[in-house]
Amino acid sequence: MILALILLLAVLLLVAGFEMFLVLGLPALAYKEAFYGRLPDAAVVQKIVGGIDHSTLLAIPFFIFAANLMGSGQIARQLVGVVTALVGHSRGGIGHVVVGGSMAFGAVSGSAPATVAAMGRMVYPEMRKAGYSEKFSLGLLVSSAETALLIPPSITLIVYGWITGTSISQLFAAGLGVGLVLGVAFAIFVEIQARRDNVSHSDRLPWGARLRAIWNAKWALGMPVIILGGIYSGVITPTEAAAVSVVYAILVETLVFRSLNWGALVKITEDSAINTSIIFVLLAMGGLISFFVTLAQVPTAILGLLDSADAGRIAFLIAVNICFFIAGMFIDPNSTLLVLVPPLYPVAQSFGIDPVHFGMLVTFNVCLGMITPPFGLDIFVASSTLGKPVADIIRGVWPFVLVNVIVLLLITYIPQISLFVPRLIYG
Repeated sequence: MILALILLLAVLLLVAGFEMFLVLGLPALAYKEAFYGRLPDAAVVQKIVGGIDHSTLLAIPFFIFAANLMGSGQIARQLVGVVTALVGHSRGGIGHVVVGGSMAFGAVSGSAPATVAAMGRMVYPEMRKAGYSEKFSLGLLVSSAETALLIPPSITLIVYGWITGTSISQLFAAGLGVGLVLGVAFAIFVEIQARRDNVSHSDRLPWGARLRAIWNAKWALGMPVIILGGIYSGVITPTEAAAVSVVYAILVETLVFRSLNWGALVKITEDSAINTSIIFVLLAMGGLISFFVTLAQVPTAILGLLDSADAGRIAFLIAVNICFFIAGMFIDPNSTLLVLVPPLYPVAQSFGIDPVHFGMLVTFNVCLGMITPPFGLDIFVASSTLGKPVADIIRGVWPFVLVNVIVLLLITYIPQISLFVPRLIYG
């Protein structure tokens, strides 16, 4: 009875529009008072502070800072320019540029909202000019940004790795493979739509012009080379790569491109600090929730429920997808991970599910939640960036939700899709 009231409190706080850290924190504190009243307050504070006392999490503020620098400067535009030179002539033209550009920007930012904002301003007018409908253009822009949560350096993968203790490098490798699969699925959809609408495309550039475009963007291309090359070669850790990416972005944007002055740099630093604070407050509350999940033996209870229902691995994976799909419609990605991963991850281990495969599964579900109404975060970012009604964006997103579900099913039941690249790199 008391537990039901605590869960009801969380729902009421969420519906009432309270900040997410209160939605997570107040029920957790109420649970402590109801069931563990003798637990010292100092222990609770220790768990909250301990939730963010991990060196792995240092990568998050660095990658957020680097993403904001590149989105405000020229690196993002130059990466999109390279993609345009390489695939802009194909049928579907600018549609393929949106998919490829989102993957390229995701490979240096790790943030889906930042990708929506950056790509939307650059390519939405070009999509409409080429002949794509407003509905399809908005849906593609919002959905393609999902790849930023899969392709490294993904902040979501860092959070999952911190919660479960899974290797960040292996998660990044798996995310690269899964992100490419999702990108190919979107590209196929773009091709079908372009043929249906007879969309125009640019002329094919000679290879000399393409190579010049690549050379002109050499400073922008240096960013993914440093991040991905450094991590996969073992020269630097993901956290070190994040720090290097900030230094590189500042030097290139201020000294080479001269696109940012010191006033703009101060403003970007301030915005990045605010964004980082929001995430770390949630992570701190997540540490407290994980503590109480362990004390309450929730994973054991879930296993007992599955055993009594004679449910196996497949049924568990279906249940995981359903839980994350529903949660993604209402709460943000990091909160979804903090609430659901602690009780579900030990159960996944008991079924022998590879931690990297499970990480791809939950991360992909989080991606889907970013574009799923009513509260998909990327929908609102696109609405704010492009000045379009939320209802119009939602109408454009639904076909891409179906594409996501198809890819999700493949990832869920074919673990090799997630594990192929990590095993190729790390054996």
